[in-house]
Amino acid sequence: MNEDLVRQAYDAFNRRDIAAVQDLMDAEGVAISRLAAIEGGYRGHEGLRRWWQDLLEAWPDYTVEVVEVRDHGDTTLVRAKVGGRAADSGIQLWQTSWHVWRWRGGKAIWFAVFTSEAEAVAAIGE
Repeated sequence: MNEDLVRQAYDAFNRRDIAAVQDLMDAEGVAISRLAAIEGGYRGHEGLRRWWQDLLEAWPDYTVEVVEVRDHGDTTLVRAKVGGRAADSGIQLWQTSWHVWRWRGGKAIWFAVFTSEAEAVAAIGE
């Protein structure tokens, strides 16, 4: 079930349907980007809108391709190919990214992006 929710979230993101992504996110859910040390996390639906805007201003055609999904009960680990073209430089970048989703009652309560599988697995607590 959570695997389906993850795929719905990425599909909605790639369609730029923020309302569909928000429907999958708890009203107090937290999203932590790769630049969390600089930006901090984003909380709730308003935070999700800010993250969405920040990301797409820098990378207007940013997309996520799901490569692998691992179900860990109320947590889902995703290996994805992510990237796009930078708005300011035009440089195109594609890389592997690791995402962890925590779920409660069919809603994401926590989402975080990691640069390595080891970091993502550590966040799950295995």
